[in-house]
Amino acid sequence: MKSEHRAGFVSFVGRPNVGKSTLTNALVGEKVAITSPKPQTTRKTIRGIVHRADGQLIIVDTPGIHRPRTLLGERLNALVEATLGDVDVIGLCVPANEKLGPGDRFINDRLDDFPRAKKVAILTKVDQATQSEIIDQLTRIGTLREWDAVVPISAVTAEQLDVLADVLLGLMPESPPLYEAETTTDESEDDRIAELIREAALDGVRDELPHSLAASVDDREVREDGLLEIYASLYVERDSQKGIVIGKGGSRLRDVGERARHEIEALLGRRIYLSLRVKVAKEWQRDPKALGRLGF
Repeated sequence: MKSEHRAGFVSFVGRPNVGKSTLTNALVGEKVAITSPKPQTTRKTIRGIVHRADGQLIIVDTPGIHRPRTLLGERLNALVEATLGDVDVIGLCVPANEKLGPGDRFINDRLDDFPRAKKVAILTKVDQATQSEIIDQLTRIGTLREWDAVVPISAVTAEQLDVLADVLLGLMPESPPLYEAETTTDESEDDRIAELIREAALDGVRDELPHSLAASVDDREVREDGLLEIYASLYVERDSQKGIVIGKGGSRLRDVGERARHEIEALLGRRIYLSLRVKVAKEWQRDPKALGRLGF
């Protein structure tokens, strides 16, 4: 008897830097979500689609659950609430190489607000932990709640990724495919380019800056010689932050542009010219109009 095709939605939650976006990219098989050790790197719900012969997993990469300090923070939290209320499975990601802390327990407690979803514990970064650390952490995770499944994985070495995909798919409802076979994300190309620029800008900036950074693609043109020109902007909230992003003599902005260009060329599969400008949008995280213009 032929097994039924399954399809459904899963969202990974966890403290900042537990590997949620890295896991999403590893399962999809390409980069659909940017990664950074900075908190609140993910700001939108990004869907990554995993295609299997027996089913389809739609991974909804969301901003992290956090205590908001700005209007942007409130909107991100509302986005998380709406997403987690709709998914079929929620995976709590806990690193194998760090102690279970109050942040993990806070998020675990919040899972009770979403009774519709099945709950899976995912022990991440097992490649960075000893066998005894992994066993101890699995024991601690087991005390948090009755899980539908517990899976240790490493997104970096791909250890047990197939097992995780099997487990998640088994928890999904029977359904025909929800996306075309060649689709890996529902993000627009411009949105993906803007995110790659923001990822490059996040690397190495001071702790107070990440929340203040936003990026947008303003225009694109194909030159007569076939080279694609992309014109984009990086937004900060204050003039002093603009100086930090640009760097001495423009050195930092050139570095950001170079790294972003390599990633964008890999995404588009063609050479590009990237023009990057830094603009000040005063207190944009607290300004409803500015948030709207930047897509929040």
